[in-house]
Amino acid sequence: MLVCCVRNGRDCYGESELPLLFDISRLLNGSRDIKDVIYPILELMNKYINAKRSMISILNRDLSKIFIEDGYGISKEAKARGVYQIGEGVTGMVVKTGCSITIPDISKESRFLNKTGFDLRKASGVSFVCVPIKAEDDTLGTISIYRDKTDNFSVEQDQETLSIIGSMIAQAVKLRQDQLEELEKLKKENALLNDELKGSNRPVNIIGNSGKMREVYKLIKTVAPTNATVLIRGESGVGKELVAEAIHNASGRANMPFIKVNCSALPENLIESELFGHEKGSFTGAAGQRKGRFELADHGTIFLDEIGDLPLLIQVKLLRVIQQREFDRVGGTATIKTDVRIIAATNRNLEELIKQNLFREDLYYRINVFPVYIPSLRERKTDIPTLTDHFIAKFNKENNSDIKRISSSAIDLLMIYSWPGNIRELENCIERACILCTSGVLCSEHLPPTLQTAESSHTERKGTLDKVLEGVEKQMIIDTLTSTRGNIVKAAEIMGITGRIIGLRIQKYDINTKMYKRLKNHKNEDNEYS
Repeated sequence: MLVCCVRNGRDCYGESELPLLFDISRLLNGSRDIKDVIYPILELMNKYINAKRSMISILNRDLSKIFIEDGYGISKEAKARGVYQIGEGVTGMVVKTGCSITIPDISKESRFLNKTGFDLRKASGVSFVCVPIKAEDDTLGTISIYRDKTDNFSVEQDQETLSIIGSMIAQAVKLRQDQLEELEKLKKENALLNDELKGSNRPVNIIGNSGKMREVYKLIKTVAPTNATVLIRGESGVGKELVAEAIHNASGRANMPFIKVNCSALPENLIESELFGHEKGSFTGAAGQRKGRFELADHGTIFLDEIGDLPLLIQVKLLRVIQQREFDRVGGTATIKTDVRIIAATNRNLEELIKQNLFREDLYYRINVFPVYIPSLRERKTDIPTLTDHFIAKFNKENNSDIKRISSSAIDLLMIYSWPGNIRELENCIERACILCTSGVLCSEHLPPTLQTAESSHTERKGTLDKVLEGVEKQMIIDTLTSTRGNIVKAAEIMGITGRIIGLRIQKYDINTKMYKRLKNHKNEDNEYS
């Protein structure tokens, strides 16, 4: 005898719930993409439970957000609003905890955020049931319903039914989740490619498209149209001058002079004259009037490279130019007005120079209006292949050579090297390799010895790990005994081991410690005759 279902008055489980689950199973088996059957599944479920609304939401792990994939009884606009952070609202909390949440009356529940815009004036007595969709221990999303509270109402039975449906569709939801995340990645990649096709904001005089350099390009594009003073920072050889040129070329002063000054290369007694000019007879050798770099750069841009090397006296005069836009020639009495944009660069730690009273703090704040940091080559190694191809093409043209490519083994050496000299060192390295290459292919043997590895130079250590380590240990003891003139106690202290251990090692490797003591005596004898 069948028992009447307390939920909807129909025959229970065997006559009512099983057909629902069978129909859902048939929909899943008949479709390759759950996207096509989510709405029919929700429609079947709504009719069975007699719900007002139902939704399936899916977690995007890359974005850490939960989106409504589809819903029954819900508008497209409402679905678009239904975006949750993990832990936000009821849906976000179900995804975060992996546990179901039931709300008997949404009009009395503060956790119910109502992002989809349910009419809360009609919400009295409306329940909300939200259960997780899980694959093993991973929560993929949620399945939820709104329904009126009736005499036949049972939150527990609704939760149980939703859990069964959630487990049935879990694998299909997992595939959909992967599809959505992959689609998001493709959109990002497509946006990046479109950006590259449009120039990616990359100045024509700079090579490289790594993430760090793209950030630099954005800064260049942002500051170039302004008249702001720019301070370019970075290690020697990273291309600070190229960045300064790029800022000038993208500015409204592009057709005006771009004057470069290397502050560290100018003699201290001439730097004031170089920057501000001089009048005839102002000092010995001043045979005539001479315009300075600031005067030559009027209405254009002046690039002060290695500004950290400027003498303090010149720093004071530079501060006046920045503040008042005027200066005097050496030996002159007339004040000259100037309209010039200043771009400075340094590889030195200006903050440390300020502490040492070698750089004026007020000048620092005047030039550090818009700082731009240029990453070192070891921070942007993905640009090395592109830079290498650029330099090969450059030296092919200069040397009338025909080098077609660089071997993969040589590229590997370039990628693992630390490049203390940055791009300038890479350029010199490729120029040398191009001169040595006669086969049309740059190989590892064409690279400088500093880049060679044991494998590429055929100098690998042979033998087992124990033998190699013993050799290193013995040599280290010999080197330490040499530096301590045979003093075993001091050698043990330097090596961070006990006297007993070093004694055992000396015995093991048959090291003659008397020989190192004799070295000490010979040194003393040498001193007597020196």
